[in-house]
Amino acid sequence: MTSADNNLLHLTGTIVLAGAGKMGGAMLTGWLAGGLDPARVVVIEPMPSAEITALKAQGVRLNPTATAPAEVVIVAVKPQMFPDAGPALKPWVGDATLVLSIMAGTTIAGLQQTIGGAVVRAMPNTPAAIGRGITVAVPAGNVSAAQRGLTDALLRATGAVEWVDEEALMDAVTAVSGSGPAYVFLLAEELARAGVAAGLPESLATKLARHTVSGAGELLRQSDLPSATLRQNVTSPGGTTAAALSVLMGADGFQPLLTKAVAAATARSKELAK
Repeated sequence: MTSADNNLLHLTGTIVLAGAGKMGGAMLTGWLAGGLDPARVVVIEPMPSAEITALKAQGVRLNPTATAPAEVVIVAVKPQMFPDAGPALKPWVGDATLVLSIMAGTTIAGLQQTIGGAVVRAMPNTPAAIGRGITVAVPAGNVSAAQRGLTDALLRATGAVEWVDEEALMDAVTAVSGSGPAYVFLLAEELARAGVAAGLPESLATKLARHTVSGAGELLRQSDLPSATLRQNVTSPGGTTAAALSVLMGADGFQPLLTKAVAAATARSKELAK
């Protein structure tokens, strides 16, 4: 067990999770699997899933009334719901409460103004559901070293963690890693569709596309080689891969399309903060 995991075991106060959808639920699963005492967990979720409701049997408290500030409040509601949900969370937040937000676009200043506390803004992604996510976090100035360590432990329960000092980077982070899994799923979807267009049965094309994308991703994760080198290793001069890459790397190919896509997502993240 790592020292980060030990931080979860040594948590002595209440940890409040506001929003137990896909991401919040994945994080909660990771914390409990890491040894967090369920009796210390409060879940605020107006429409809990059967899986979340079932955690009550383990000691998790569902939608109780706040009686004292919590040690940690995790804000995992949709950004557009925060104007209503935020004030309702305020009774759980004291001056020393760590407030960890995973909402896209919602700024540290906005969180401090609405509910207070020592705020860390973070952006995870959906592979957190299988412990393979990556999260980028940025702390407010009043976050202590101990609170940063606790935040790190909470986030590492679902994958890797990177810290930045500039909050302005979070919009691009959201566009690259936060939204990025959807781009990869689209690649698998369209690769299968292209296989069908080339004559493959749909079931075979889908299986080939899914295994190719997931296998290449795992090779990329395990290899120390740059992604460009891995690409070149697949590409024989004058071969079939080279023919395909001449299209994908052309003027209307991947690079300009992804640049435009990430720019659009970044711009939308900034709009959500207004």
